[in-house]
Amino acid sequence: MNHTNKTPELENYINSLERASQYLLSLIEASRDPLFAISTTGKIMDVNEASVLATGVSKQQLIGSAFVGYFTNPKQAKIGYDLVFSEGFVTAFPLTIKDHKLTDVLFNGAIYKDENGKTIGAVMIARDITEQKRIQNELTEAKIIAETATKNAEEAVKTKQQFLSNMSHEIRTPMNAIIGFTKVVLKTELNAKQKEYLMAIKMSGDALIVLINDILDLAKVDAGKMTFEKTPFKLNLSIKAMLHLFETKIQEKNLQLITNYDPTIPEVLLGDAIRLHQIILNLVSNAVKFTNKGTITVSVTLINETKEKVTLKFSIADTGIGIKEKKINEIFENFRQATSGTSRLFGGTGLGLAIAKQLVEAQNGQIEVKSKVNKGSTFSFTLAFEKTNADAVLEPEIIELNTDIKNTKILVVEDMELNQLLMKTLLDDFGFECDITANGKLAIEKLRTKNYDIILMDLQMPEMNGFEATIYIRNVMKLQVPIIALTADVTTVDVEKCRAVGMNDYIAKPVDERLLYSKLIAFSKRPILIIEHTKGEKKNKDTFKYIDMSYLYKLTKSDPNLMSEMIKAYLEQTPSLILSIKQSLADKDWKTMQAAIHKMIPSFSIMGINPDALNIAKKIQEYAFTIEINEEINALVLELEKNCSQACLELENELNKIKK
Repeated sequence: MNHTNKTPELENYINSLERASQYLLSLIEASRDPLFAISTTGKIMDVNEASVLATGVSKQQLIGSAFVGYFTNPKQAKIGYDLVFSEGFVTAFPLTIKDHKLTDVLFNGAIYKDENGKTIGAVMIARDITEQKRIQNELTEAKIIAETATKNAEEAVKTKQQFLSNMSHEIRTPMNAIIGFTKVVLKTELNAKQKEYLMAIKMSGDALIVLINDILDLAKVDAGKMTFEKTPFKLNLSIKAMLHLFETKIQEKNLQLITNYDPTIPEVLLGDAIRLHQIILNLVSNAVKFTNKGTITVSVTLINETKEKVTLKFSIADTGIGIKEKKINEIFENFRQATSGTSRLFGGTGLGLAIAKQLVEAQNGQIEVKSKVNKGSTFSFTLAFEKTNADAVLEPEIIELNTDIKNTKILVVEDMELNQLLMKTLLDDFGFECDITANGKLAIEKLRTKNYDIILMDLQMPEMNGFEATIYIRNVMKLQVPIIALTADVTTVDVEKCRAVGMNDYIAKPVDERLLYSKLIAFSKRPILIIEHTKGEKKNKDTFKYIDMSYLYKLTKSDPNLMSEMIKAYLEQTPSLILSIKQSLADKDWKTMQAAIHKMIPSFSIMGINPDALNIAKKIQEYAFTIEINEEINALVLELEKNCSQACLELENELNKIKK
C-alpha cells in the first residue's frame, strides 16, 4: 500500500488496526495456556510463549512444523484438528503433550475465516489438566481401595462367622458329654476328694459352655442376624426369678442384694424377655464377681410412657473395686477388661459386657457406666417395651408343674433304624407318646389318619426328604403342627431354608437330650418338670481302641434288650454304607457318597466309635460336598473302612457278652 497517498481517515484506521492487533497479541501472550494457530493442512502458523514452555521447543522451530508431532498420540491429535475444521469447533478434546513430564491437556478450538468467509485456519487452546487428573486418579484409587476394603471386611465377617460356628459346634459336642457324664458320676457313691474334683470338672465345663454361647451370640450380633422376639411377659416376676440364680453366690460372699422396682410399670409387657435376662445376668454376674463386700442394687424405673409403649431404665449398682476413668471407654469392647490383671484375679474373657452392650444397642437402647475406684460401679441401660393387654406367657420354671405330658403325641420321621431306636428311647424316657416312620411320604400317610402335637423331621431321607414333606404338610394339607428339623451337621444345614419351608426349629444330631427335651416342652405348650434320673451306669472296665460303650449304657440305662437291638441295627447298616461309599467313589457319584456318609456320622456318637473315625468321616463328607478329587480321599475311605470293620468286631463281642 502506498502510504504517501493515505488520507487522514485511512491513517487513523491503519493505526487503530495495528493497536488492536498489538492488544490481541498481548492478550494471547498473557495467557498461561498454550495456544496454537494452525493451517487447514495441520501446520503451526503461530504460537504463544506458553506453547514454547509446554513443548520445550523454540517459537522458530514450532512455526511451520506439523501440529500432531508434539503429542504422544499423533493419530488422536489429527482427529482433534480434523474435528475443528469439519465441525467449526472442538471442546475438551483430550491429548497429552510430548514433553519431559507428559502433560495432560484438554483442547478447545475454533476456526477463523478471511473477509470472504473462507476458512484459513484454526486456533487451538490447551488447558493443563495434570492436577485434575491426578486428583481424579487418587479418588478412583481411593474408591477402589474402599470397595476392596469393604469386600474384604464382608468376607472376613463371613469367614469369622463360619469359623466360630464350626469351632463352637466341635467344642460343644465333647463338652456336653463331659458335663453329662460328670453329673452321672456325681450321683454315685464318692468320697469327699472325688466329689470335689468332679465338681471342679463340672464347673469348668459349665464355664466353657457359657463362653461358647457368648461367642455365638457375639457373632450373631456382629453379622446382624440376632433376632428379638415380641412375647407378653411379667417383668417383675421375671426379674425376681432371674435374681434367684445369684442367691447362693451372694450369700457365700456375705453381700446384700437390694431390689428397687417401680410399681407404676405395667404388669405385662411385650418384648424379648430372654434377651433382657441375658443382659441383666451379664451385668449382675459382673457386679457379683467384682464386689467382695457391701451391696448390689438392681433398680427398674419407668422414665417414659405413651399409649403404645413404655421406656424403662435398668440399673445395677455395686460397691466393688470400680473402674479407672481412663478404662471406662474400653470395657465394652470385645475381650477387654479393666486391667491386664483382671482376668488373672477374677476370671472371665471380657465378653459379657460387650454382649450386653450390643444386645441393648441392637434393640435401639443405650447403655452407660459410672464408676469410682474402690467405691463401686453403676451400669445402666434403657429399653423400650410395647404395652399389651395379652396374658403373659408362663415360664415352666416359675409355675406349678403338674401337667401330665403323656397325651403329647410326637411323630418321628427318620430313615435310619439306629436313630429311630435312639429317638424312641429318649421319647419313652421323657414320657411322650411317639410314632416312628421312615420318610416324608410315609409321614404324610400317618398325618392323614392321626393328629400329632409335634413332628421331629429328618432332612435327608429317601423318596421324600424333610424339606419336601414340610412343604406338602404346610401348603397342601394346611397343617400348622410344629415341625422341628433333625440334622447331622448344624454348621451346614440351611437354617433359612428350614424356616422358609415352614419348619419351626432345628436340632443337631447326635441329639442333646436336655436340648431336645426343652424344645419339646416349648412346642407342646405344656409346662412340665424335668426329671433327672439317678439310676447308676453299668461300669465297663475293659478298654477298647475303637468303641466306647459309655454313652450307649447311659442312653439305654443298661437295658440289655435295647442295647442288643441298637448294636444289631448298627452292625446291619454299617457294612452296606461302607460298600456304598466305596462304590460311589469308584463311580464318582458324589450325591450317593454324600447320602451314605450323612447317614453314617450320627451313629458314631451313639456307638462311641473312636473320634478319629468321626474326623475321617467328616473329611470324606467335605470332599463329597465340594466334589474335590485327590489322592487323600482314597486313603481316607480305606481308613474309614478299617475303623468301622474293627468297631463292628468289637461290637459283636459286646453283643455276645450281653447275650450271656
